[in-house]
Amino acid sequence: MKHIPVVTTETIAGATITAHLGIVRGNTIRARHVGRDILAAFRNLVGGEITDYTKLMAESREQALDRLQAEAVGLGADAIVSVRFTTSMLAHGAAELLVYGTAVKLSADNSDN
Repeated sequence: MKHIPVVTTETIAGATITAHLGIVRGNTIRARHVGRDILAAFRNLVGGEITDYTKLMAESREQALDRLQAEAVGLGADAIVSVRFTTSMLAHGAAELLVYGTAVKLSADNSDN
């Protein structure tokens, strides 16, 4: 898959936005695992990071970003600006991670002229 710039800013340094192609999104819904829940309950007693959940969230972010980029590339975008992440609980033990932004076309700035 073609990778394009994905930024939280409204602009891309060194480029001019020539067209807004619309909102693009990527999401994933993940459920917890019973074995991980047992370890998490133990971590709640002794404290510390729940590394299995950290890994699960990192994988979810990457999958959502891949889906976001695929949608933007499908529209012919050169970049995605104003990217935001959000999460929501859908059911007990299942959560959605959503990433969204604006797909744009770019042209290089000609500020040397």
